[in-house]
Amino acid sequence: MGGVKIGGDAPVAVQSMTCTDTRDVKATVAQIKALEHAGCELVRVAVPDQEAAQALTSIKKQIRVPLIADIHFNQRLALEVIKNGVDGIRINPGNISPLKLRDVVKAAKSRGVAIRIGINAGSLDKELSARYGGPTPEALVESALKSIALFEEMDFTAIKVSLKSSDVCTTINACRRFSARSDYPLHLGVTEAGTLVNAAIKSAIGIGALLSEGIGDTIRVSVTGDPVSEAGIAYGILRALNIRKVGPDIISCPTCGRCEIDLFRLVRTVENELAGMKGYLKIALMGCVVNGPGEAAEADIGIAGGKGSGMLFKKGRIVRKINEEDFVPVLIQEIRQMLESDIS
Repeated sequence: MGGVKIGGDAPVAVQSMTCTDTRDVKATVAQIKALEHAGCELVRVAVPDQEAAQALTSIKKQIRVPLIADIHFNQRLALEVIKNGVDGIRINPGNISPLKLRDVVKAAKSRGVAIRIGINAGSLDKELSARYGGPTPEALVESALKSIALFEEMDFTAIKVSLKSSDVCTTINACRRFSARSDYPLHLGVTEAGTLVNAAIKSAIGIGALLSEGIGDTIRVSVTGDPVSEAGIAYGILRALNIRKVGPDIISCPTCGRCEIDLFRLVRTVENELAGMKGYLKIALMGCVVNGPGEAAEADIGIAGGKGSGMLFKKGRIVRKINEEDFVPVLIQEIRQMLESDIS
């Protein structure tokens, strides 16, 4: 999709979605660039009307990351964005008739545009919902397979599939069942996951459980709020499972009565300084000079702080003593030197 390989042995790709009004080209482009800086490899935008569809022509020219158009109900909008050069579209077969879907598939095939079949519990086909007694995992899987059969009938296989629910267990079970019956790439996510903490918890459990079983090819953490935060959580999940080592992995102690530095501020400052960094390092920020280096011996580099000063350590071994006011500049300089050394 737009140069990003999906499925097979390709790395699990991180996706997000803008929350701007797509018709506001300037704001949408700015947010897409912020998402790209945060590490997003695919970005989706909502297309609610013709004006938004037309705006994609200008948006596409100003960004580098592959652009996906999110379409609901109106197949004419899907045809318009395909013509306007998007790399992929996301459609929900539950709200577009099979006859109109054929027009979309035909247009996508002619222009080499990939399609994500998005099956959502909240908009499941009424007949399937009635037959299964609601949006069960079995109903979601049947809806996906039914759509795939229509696409394959038209000789279209540039397909990615998602089966989502706001219920974590439904999402997990649906994706497990689908992956047992199909080899098409799966996009993972827990939809309507809520604000930052809830979204992180639900996504870590739902997405993480599936990834740990080898299921999933792209992921999106769904957060109510600034979508830039989604990328950090997504890469955190991938790093925790040793699937992809991208960006800084900051480990820090929860603090206790022995802590004599403002560790909370130190962690926030270092996170901000390293935002957008693609190189992987495990960085430890510890509040105890005595136990810190040993407790974080697996870290590539870190600081164990004491009153007014602390120890810079690498791989659990103390390198030198530094003053507290120099914690951040010294650490950032050391990190950049280590990354440059790895590159060279």
